Amino acid sequence: MDKIYHLIMVPMVYLAVAWCIIGVAYRVVRMLRAPKPAHSLALFPRRIDGHVKALVEAFTWPTILRKQPVFWAFLVAFHVGLIIILFGHVDLFPQVNICPADSRHMLGAGLGGLLFTAPLLYFLQRRFKEPVRLISVPADYYLLLLMFLIGLTGISISWTNSWNPPIGFVITKAELATHYFDKLAHLSLASPIEGMLVNSHTIVVALHVLLANLFLMLLPFSKVMHAFLAVPLNRLRRV
Repeated sequence: MDKIYHLIMVPMVYLAVAWCIIGVAYRVVRMLRAPKPAHSLALFPRRIDGHVKALVEAFTWPTILRKQPVFWAFLVAFHVGLIIILFGHVDLFPQVNICPADSRHMLGAGLGGLLFTAPLLYFLQRRFKEPVRLISVPADYYLLLLMFLIGLTGISISWTNSWNPPIGFVITKAELATHYFDKLAHLSLASPIEGMLVNSHTIVVALHVLLANLFLMLLPFSKVMHAFLAVPLNRLRRV
């Protein structure tokens, strides 16, 4: 079983990250090399500088707020949760200590995961209703379900760290930093299991990493690419 943990949590992570970076770069380069449109895609009248407007719309979604305020609220919660999660994972590297290095709690203590995961249920049920259902493809459902499972396993890791007594049953923030993220930071192929207590929580961590790897490999070819293209595409509408 240790060999399976090692395969998922070390070599597969490096491969998934490399695949994601190469895939995103490929999509961006391909878009930049695409022929320019024969006519302007700008919106008129121009009331504000194109760069500023592109940034504002990319991060505030004013059209969605006007037409679908409930959807907008869930989008805000989802992206706030995503930001907390990203900082929380960066904090797991021993070189970064947003939370104290010896803390058993991860950043947000599960709040980020909750804000990230709960809206995904709304997004998923929305896909089953018209008119969204009519323009949805199987990949849309798979991607939402994958992200939901990533969030669910992440919440279980964070909450068990925060709520269980310090009896050595769970893998704490300090253990993840020392035995896993420090090795990843140094591109080590050493097993993260060495030095950590192997238990049912280890299985959840490995499953969380496996799901995250799958997500990274799918990202360049999914609708999540909008995270990299939202500002350029909004800018394109104003040139």
